Amino acid sequence: MQIDGLEIAANVFTAGAIFLAGRNSVHTWWTGIIGCTLFALLFYQASLFADVVLQVFFVCTSMFGWWKWVRGASGAVLPVTHMRPASLLWMVPAGLAATAAYGTLLYLYTRAFAPFFDSAVLVFSVIAQFLMMQRRIENWGFWLIVNTIAVPLYASRGLTMTACLYAFFWINAVASWLWWKKLAAHEAAARAADMTPAPAA
Repeated sequence: MQIDGLEIAANVFTAGAIFLAGRNSVHTWWTGIIGCTLFALLFYQASLFADVVLQVFFVCTSMFGWWKWVRGASGAVLPVTHMRPASLLWMVPAGLAATAAYGTLLYLYTRAFAPFFDSAVLVFSVIAQFLMMQRRIENWGFWLIVNTIAVPLYASRGLTMTACLYAFFWINAVASWLWWKKLAAHEAAARAADMTPAPAA
């Protein structure tokens, strides 16, 4: 399938947004809103309906995420932190169950291509997005899952440039995961230093 202007524009804005997210920049949100809007149109043309819903979700949550990063910590900038390990014990099984349920609906009631893989991209992207809105480091692990599924899925639909973009996302997720871990350690050390009482005169 020939790469058209819509796919190029969607990829350019989304690549910029993901790169900025990896650098922990608040500008990831407005660039992502533009990219997701363009991708919604592209995926509708490719009959990837779960992905259309996902892009609409991204647009809506990006507006809230933008505010959350800037003012979400009692009016201050939200710090980078780890999620509680116990959360993974229910989050991953819940994601798998939701993937199966939504994939079944797509299979039965739409003409969606590869409904269960398409559903997995949607469900685990939703989880990753919520974690990113909270500036949780583990969001990058979920993006790795999404990107691993998305690359062959989009390539099979002739969305070559988009498949290549998600391959870049995979590499970016690994690098960003490591970078955010360093940021979290630095911010935690800075907070601990601020809480340390000054020595008596």
